[in-house]
Amino acid sequence: MRLLLIHADFLEFEAKEKTSVAEDISESEKTGRAEETLVAFMAIEEEDQSDPDVIVEKSFDEINEVYEKVGAESVVIYPYAHLSQSLASPEIATQVMDGIQEKFQEKNVKVLRLPFGWYKSFNLSCKGHPLSELSRTVTSEELEEVEEEEVQSEWIVIDEDGREHDPYSFDSSSDFEKIIKYELEDAVAGGEEPPHVKLMREKEIADYEDLSDAGNLRWYPRGKLVRDLIIDYVNARASDYGAMKVETPIMYDLGDKAVSEHSEKFGERQYRFKSGNRTMVLRFAACFGMFSMMNDTYLDVGDLPLKMYELSTYSFRREQRGEIIGLRRQRTFTMPDLHTACKDLDEARQEFGKQVVWTLETEEDLDLNYHVIFRATRDFYEENEDWIKDLVGDIGRPALVEILEKRKHYWASKCDLAALDALGRPLENPTVQIDVESAERFDISFYDGEEEKRPPILHTSPTGSIERVLCAILESVSQEEKPQFPVWLSPTQVRLVPVGDEHEKYCIDIADELSSGDIRVDIDDRDKTVGKRIRRAEKDWVPYTIVFGDREKDSEKVPVRMRKEEKEIEMSIEELKTEIRDKTRGKPFEPLPSPRRLSKRPSFTG
Repeated sequence: MRLLLIHADFLEFEAKEKTSVAEDISESEKTGRAEETLVAFMAIEEEDQSDPDVIVEKSFDEINEVYEKVGAESVVIYPYAHLSQSLASPEIATQVMDGIQEKFQEKNVKVLRLPFGWYKSFNLSCKGHPLSELSRTVTSEELEEVEEEEVQSEWIVIDEDGREHDPYSFDSSSDFEKIIKYELEDAVAGGEEPPHVKLMREKEIADYEDLSDAGNLRWYPRGKLVRDLIIDYVNARASDYGAMKVETPIMYDLGDKAVSEHSEKFGERQYRFKSGNRTMVLRFAACFGMFSMMNDTYLDVGDLPLKMYELSTYSFRREQRGEIIGLRRQRTFTMPDLHTACKDLDEARQEFGKQVVWTLETEEDLDLNYHVIFRATRDFYEENEDWIKDLVGDIGRPALVEILEKRKHYWASKCDLAALDALGRPLENPTVQIDVESAERFDISFYDGEEEKRPPILHTSPTGSIERVLCAILESVSQEEKPQFPVWLSPTQVRLVPVGDEHEKYCIDIADELSSGDIRVDIDDRDKTVGKRIRRAEKDWVPYTIVFGDREKDSEKVPVRMRKEEKEIEMSIEELKTEIRDKTRGKPFEPLPSPRRLSKRPSFTG
């Protein structure tokens, strides 16, 4: 199928004359008008006849993605044979068009489906923005289906004192109740766009990249800075924890039995491709490379627990297009990945508990609020019930626990820490898992002084994917009256607003002094009123803003507007430096991501 997608103020048409393949229509169907609409001109091609159902699914995904991106209010399905010289039969063409129409109607989207096989006149007003004219090609290559094995499970809540509760009647905070409801009711994310999608564009953090595959993002300077700071933060935590940093390839040979089996166990959709005669898979985490490295390493019992860490800068999961949304779920993402080989299950349990508490420490640094979701097979739970309850007590908050009747993944137990988005849906970020299969599968062993043994291996992501961390932060602050990043993550920490040109030199001196103390400071020297420049600082979520005029020239203190506290305080520059150091102590630093003067900065998102 060939698609030409036009975002239009309106489209109106009139069917004038039949062709030999025209479908029968009523008088009322010969004219129509749609406003604020995405017009999908389409030509269904001969090769589409092999599987029209797949064409319906894939073309709907393509059209719907653009429909949601541009914020249209309706869709027009316009049969347009001139887009191809190899057309499908009229029967298949109308079948596909009807299928696309039905899928949009299921979403309660207004659809205007124009008649097939008629000469038509039409008027159209294209909006003229960068996404208003797009073309797409859809093929009938089969959609990959992932069959999930159904495993029965039981849910309980364990409180901080180790008592078990029925989750349906557990009296808790409203946020934890939302987690319980979402998990137990097997909820599906609705069509409402989460707030972070608008914020990531508005704050020039990141955006979709139309020239790439769906689920791949472009990062603007502000977003690149925040992302890099989170990466620096988690890398430093891994080093402090005693993990050895490694780096491994992003693609692996599915002809290898261990790689193939682990890929199937993982379950998510994968990117697969041919390299010569070999079928390769793009990694979805750092497991393959680390396990291969462990296989080649001579391990003695004294080397354990062995901690290996990699920031998987490029990890890939071929999520369905309809599942891709902003920073929450992508096809390409950045995953901090720690693997810990242990001498036995006792040591694995000890390390598991330490790492759950260790990952929970990120909550305060990132200004998030995590809820605990524990999962275990029934055998593991019954054998380790006291340990699990003790761990929940150490965590100091109730845990929702899923007990699975049998193991369907490589792990026997896992603990996920989940934040909530603004719509009440969990964002599972840090995770710790006990893997009881991979050592055997990848032939990993250690010598205990008498014989070779297989180590249980922990899989841990200290924060979850970097993109989802940023998603959780944006979702959390979107609910605040004065949202802002934690000070250590704020792209601009101090904004200087000179009242007049004659005050700029003073602002430059202040900026130099603050910058020397590892503080990101910029100067709004644009030819705008002071009020407009203050509002720009508010829009940019700048934690500290200083308006500098005549009064400040002769004073040792300046008026500092504190965004979070919603107050203005007279402070010396040294006091301001101390204030910011106190809020950023122990956190990584990166310099200002853009020119210091706002007059020299481009606008990336308009």
